Amino acid sequence: MKISIERSALFRAASQAQSVVERRNTIPILANVLIEAEGDAVRFRATDLDVEVVDTAPAQVERAGATTVAATLLHEIVRKLPEGALVTLAHDGASERLLIEAGRSSFSLATLPREDFPVMASSEYESEFTIQAAVLRRLFDKSRFAISTEETRYYLNGVYLHVSDADGGKVLRAVATDGHRLARVDTDLPSGAANMPGVIVPRKTVLELRKLLEDDEAEIRVSVSETKVRFAMPAITLTSKVIDGTFPDYSRVIPQGNPRRLEVDAAEFARAVDRVATVSSERARAVKLQLEEDRMVLSVNAPDSGAAEEELAVAYGDERLEIGFNAKYLLEIVAQVDRENAVFFFNSASDPALMREGNDASAIYVVMPMRV
Repeated sequence: MKISIERSALFRAASQAQSVVERRNTIPILANVLIEAEGDAVRFRATDLDVEVVDTAPAQVERAGATTVAATLLHEIVRKLPEGALVTLAHDGASERLLIEAGRSSFSLATLPREDFPVMASSEYESEFTIQAAVLRRLFDKSRFAISTEETRYYLNGVYLHVSDADGGKVLRAVATDGHRLARVDTDLPSGAANMPGVIVPRKTVLELRKLLEDDEAEIRVSVSETKVRFAMPAITLTSKVIDGTFPDYSRVIPQGNPRRLEVDAAEFARAVDRVATVSSERARAVKLQLEEDRMVLSVNAPDSGAAEEELAVAYGDERLEIGFNAKYLLEIVAQVDRENAVFFFNSASDPALMREGNDASAIYVVMPMRV
C-alpha cells in the first residue's frame, strides 16, 4: 500500500479513530486503526467492538492495500505535522512497518495484520430515515447532560431515541434521566421513521456522533435495528450497538399539574445560582429558592464555610414557596435554554419541578428537589 493524502484529511480521520479506540484494552489490535486504500480514496476504520467509525478521504493511491497502525500514535504524529503538508503513507509487508513521510519528516511505525482487525457485522435495519444534522444535534445536545453514569443502572447510560405521541401527532423523541433530573426533547417525525424500534444510544456513541454534526445543513442517514444504530454521512459512517435493556416509563415522573409558574431570565438566574453556590459544600451543593410575588431569593447556608444570598426580580404571582435544589442540576438544566427566559412549574417543596423554554413544549426538563 502506498498513498499520498492531504494533512487536513488525514488529521480528521486520525482524530476520529483515536477517540473511538479504547486506551486500555487487552486486545492489541483494538488500539489500531485499519487503513484501506483503493481507487482514489482511503478508508480509516476504528472500533472498540461496541462502536465503529469509518472515515473515507480522497487520496492519490499509488498502490492499493491495507494495514493497521496504532491510532493514538498516528494521531499524535499527524497533529504535529505542518498545515497543508502532503503526507505519504507506505506499507512494507516484509518488515510489517508503515512509513510516514511529510517534507523532511519521516516515521516508521509497527503494524499488525489487517486480517486480525474485527469488522462490525452488517445488520439488517428495520427503519431508515434522513434527518438534518442540526435537528439531530439538538435532540442529543439537550438531553445528554441527564445521562446516568451509574453502571448498575446500565439501561440509563444512554439516550432513549424513539417514536412517541405528542399533541400534534407522532414525534421523534430523545429522553435521558439519572433519577435526579430528566430531559425530554421532541422533533417532527422524519419520513420513514414511523416504524423505528425504540433504542438506547450509549453515552460514548452520543459523544462521538456529536463531533460529526457540525455542519447544520448536512443530511444524516439514520438506520435503526433492535441491536444497532447507524449514522451515515457522505464521508463518515458511525455504527454502534445499542444498550440491551428496557428504558423505564419516564412519563410517570413528569409532573402534569404543577400550578405555580415562575418565569426568569435564564442567563441571570444561572449566574446567581453559580454565585451563591460558591460557599456550599461540594458534596451537598444545595441552593434554596424562596419565591414570593415577583421576587426570588436564592440562598445557601453551609455551616462549615459560610452563607450567601442573592435576590432576583422574576415573574411569579402565586403563594409563597421555599424549595431546594442541587446547584449543579439547576445549572445544567438552565444551560439548555436557547431563548431568553426559563419557565418553571412547581407544586410543593417535595415535588419535582418542571422547566421549559418560554412557551416551547418540545423540550421539557424535570428536576427533583432537595431538603435544605
